[in-house]
Amino acid sequence: MQSSPHNPTAPPIRLRAPIFGLLLAVVICLLTPYNNIFLRATPLGGGHFPLAPFFVFLILAVCTSLIARIFRSRLLLTGPELLIIWIEMVIGSGIAYTGFARTFLINLTAPVHFATPGNRWDEVLTPFIPPALTPTDPQAIELLYNGITGGRDMSWLEVVRAIPWAPWLSPLLLWSIFVLLCYMVMLFLINILSRQWIHNERMNFPLLKVPEMISQAVSNGQTGSFFLNRFLLTGLCIPVFLHLVNGLNLYYPTIPSIPTLFLAGPYFSDSGILTGFTKLKIYLYPSFIGFAFLTSRQISFSFWFFFLSGCLLYGILNLFGYTIPVSELGVTFGPTLARPEEMQMIGAYGVFFLFLVWLARLHLLDVCRQSFFLKKPSPERSEWFDVRISFWGAIIGFAAIVWWYIRLGMAPLTAVVLVGAFFMIMLVATRIICQGGLAYFTLTAAPTDGMIALFGTKLFAGASGLLAGMSQKVLFVDLRESLLPSLLHARHLNQNRRPALLLFSGLAMTIIASMTASILAMMTLCYRYGIRELQLDWASQTTTAVFDNIYRLVAMDTSTGSWILIFALAGAVVMLVLVTCYHRIYWWPIHPLGYLTAYSSAMRILWVSFFIGWACNALCMRYGGIVLFKKLQYFFIGLIIGDFLMGGGWALVGLFTDVSYQVLPD
Repeated sequence: MQSSPHNPTAPPIRLRAPIFGLLLAVVICLLTPYNNIFLRATPLGGGHFPLAPFFVFLILAVCTSLIARIFRSRLLLTGPELLIIWIEMVIGSGIAYTGFARTFLINLTAPVHFATPGNRWDEVLTPFIPPALTPTDPQAIELLYNGITGGRDMSWLEVVRAIPWAPWLSPLLLWSIFVLLCYMVMLFLINILSRQWIHNERMNFPLLKVPEMISQAVSNGQTGSFFLNRFLLTGLCIPVFLHLVNGLNLYYPTIPSIPTLFLAGPYFSDSGILTGFTKLKIYLYPSFIGFAFLTSRQISFSFWFFFLSGCLLYGILNLFGYTIPVSELGVTFGPTLARPEEMQMIGAYGVFFLFLVWLARLHLLDVCRQSFFLKKPSPERSEWFDVRISFWGAIIGFAAIVWWYIRLGMAPLTAVVLVGAFFMIMLVATRIICQGGLAYFTLTAAPTDGMIALFGTKLFAGASGLLAGMSQKVLFVDLRESLLPSLLHARHLNQNRRPALLLFSGLAMTIIASMTASILAMMTLCYRYGIRELQLDWASQTTTAVFDNIYRLVAMDTSTGSWILIFALAGAVVMLVLVTCYHRIYWWPIHPLGYLTAYSSAMRILWVSFFIGWACNALCMRYGGIVLFKKLQYFFIGLIIGDFLMGGGWALVGLFTDVSYQVLPD
């Protein structure tokens, strides 16, 4: 009989698993820019349950089981080893695209390349840019956007040799130090918090449910019975049929398509209490319905409930005559921030972070006592390594990031507050993603928006504003593929696995190798074809918008309106009520996480999926109980597997065609 996934007596992970995972992660990093940007095929990465890693994971699970069965041999890769490979690929795929590489090069060169007499960037921003922060050779930047002459006819290796590397060495080294320091602090924070979140609070991880079930089936020799489960096959047939028809429609328009997007806005009036629903859309993604079913009912209910409540708030304010101008926002960096009402999230995030600290107060106090040698460390350790190393490592890493900012010209107070805000928002977002089962998540307001709302714009005078805006764009605002949630998932999968140091080293090496491969792949692609010719409109537009805001922050005396502080305080009060009721009233039906996503663009896409998943879960438990749930969960797992199988299949087709059918949201 096989040991359970978290049995302390489980056999150790062999070296082959982290090495194989690292190699596959590097391959994904090398292919992702070409596939996603040049071919515009189904994204290999994307979100916190990316396509390519799960597609490869499925193939490895089936092949490993078949080989063991045919040759009557031991498994080449055990179930837990497959999970190690999968999570390393997830980490690599996130770094390869929106999590890091998608906007990185544009972010470094935008203040030079997009400067015009009209926007006055050259006059206002250039004096604050440290010479080592961006390439100093204008020709190197021009070639990045226009491509090397004859680059399309060169091989990839010839393009690599033709890249003008000299002007890039200094900025790449400087930014790599910053990024790696941030990643190091993330690793230490997860090592500190993992015991509290995983053991003490017993967090659920809906996004890990399917990989863990497949892993257990492989280890128990039940791979065939798992994939041939009649409920699973029924669920799998739905996305297979849907995407087969719609994919064929893309290549052969005479084949009718099945709509997966419905515009509900036209059914609502432009005035009155329902005016907030005029842009309502209904997206149907089978895999996200599956994730919603596997998520806690309290959380899945809260997601769609608060999204619709947020839409209703617009109508209520309009009904009472409160039409608040967008100009009240002042300068903001939030990726989807559109109305002053959405600044509720500033206060809500702050209160929820304090709630997390309060829940973990005993654990954090225990870590502090151990770190100051006031208490002996626990003989039973569930972390990767001693929490004392993590405690001092996090403090040293935090101080090093602050020093990095100060050396480049940021005011010390601004640097300390900014770095604190960055990691505070990241920890809250990690909790939302991992506990809420959100494979796709975006922030509403950026960390700097909260600082501006609370302390004004004086903190970001001169170089402080420029460095804050650039560094935030690199790592701390586009969180669709951020690293920290993947690290928490990795920590959960590594529980009671030995040797812990090997598992941690595999993750650390994967991060470094993925960064290197992603930068190399993106630079090679851009210098071969030129950014102008590539599908990088979103990256270019969002980056230039950041520098427009930096210009306003640095050059103009801008300030936020009083409504911003009012809504921030209102968000804090609402969240305080929610966390108090959630913690004190056992029957309370609403989870605070739902309020944090009310204005996220992710909910505009996923709210219907969470409504359907919640409704199915609630009806299942109401009329069939746990017995029916255990059977029916395979149907929803089939929805997830079917979506990702078709996504991987059409991604392979897209490698050989001019267009590609996209299964999942980009």
